[in-house]
Amino acid sequence: MKKLILYLALLAVTTGITVDAIGCTSAIISGRVTRSGHPMLWKNRDTDARGNFIARVEGDGVSTISYIGLFNEGDSLKREAWMGMNDAGFAIMNTASYNLAPDTAKLQDCEGVLMARALSVCRSLKDFEHYLDTLPRPMGVQANFGAIDNMGNGAYYETTDVGYIKFDLADAPMGYITRSNYSESGTEHGGYGYIRRDNAEHYLLPAVEQRDVTPALMTDTISRSFYHSLIGRDMLETDDAYIVDLDFVPRMTTTASIVIEGTDPGDYPAFQVMWTALGYPPTAITRAVMLRHIPDSVMPDENWQAPDNERSLRLKQQIFDIQHGNGPKYINVKAAKSLRDENAILSQESIKDGESLLIGEQKLYRGKARRRR
Repeated sequence: MKKLILYLALLAVTTGITVDAIGCTSAIISGRVTRSGHPMLWKNRDTDARGNFIARVEGDGVSTISYIGLFNEGDSLKREAWMGMNDAGFAIMNTASYNLAPDTAKLQDCEGVLMARALSVCRSLKDFEHYLDTLPRPMGVQANFGAIDNMGNGAYYETTDVGYIKFDLADAPMGYITRSNYSESGTEHGGYGYIRRDNAEHYLLPAVEQRDVTPALMTDTISRSFYHSLIGRDMLETDDAYIVDLDFVPRMTTTASIVIEGTDPGDYPAFQVMWTALGYPPTAITRAVMLRHIPDSVMPDENWQAPDNERSLRLKQQIFDIQHGNGPKYINVKAAKSLRDENAILSQESIKDGESLLIGEQKLYRGKARRRR
């Protein structure tokens, strides 16, 4: 463990670790309120990194577990995972928090390295808690870590340099928990992202009440929506040519929207799906990623860039089409409407393909299980 903390420190000092410091919006959703009956992790990622890719990291099968992770563009060594799921059915994500106790400044921005390590050694929430308990202090984090496991458990861990407070999904009366860039255990009214949280809940709450939450609701409705909870309407429904990019779930800095859909308790971890929209969500296509199936379009090319991410960024330029002065803070309404709707249709087709892929995987595994009996 001392080697791990030394590794974290060296990365922080020598490599300019990236942090999701711009802001993220997230939720953990219990299987009791989802259409499939499976728990879900959702993260709408905002970051100063240009983009992301998806890749598989192979474990040794003994001391380390293989996993699928979301990595920053250019991270050829796959040192920082910003969300992921492993072969044991454990999945994790994070949001930066800005109202927890001040960090020690001795070690900072280690969330991505911490999650990469957690994915390689944790099989359950209990394992993750042990992992956090045994890390040397300071841990170098100020974050809300969200996690689910193969037994249907889920929780947020509001984590500082010296410890964490757990918020168990089983205790959530509505069957879900949301976090953006604040922590409930932190300074009251501190942090950021309260409006983004309310924007997301505008769509999430009705689905929760109907026990009908789907991955597409998160990636293809909420992450594409320009609804503003303070004003009470979709801000694209205007005659204005431009609107200000402020407090929407999708932001200029958003680089992915991902839902990890877990399994029935104790079922095959291979049935997990990472529903992945790489890039700026209104111009992205949602793909199904599984432990043994990663679409080429979300994997890195020779430049460690994902084709889906590059496509989304090209289209995004039409939405943020003023590049001088404060221009990048303004959204071209006509372009945003058109591109959002076009890519939503493409995503619907892609999601259907992913659902068919999952059905095929389930039949394959269950057929093998029957033959072994």
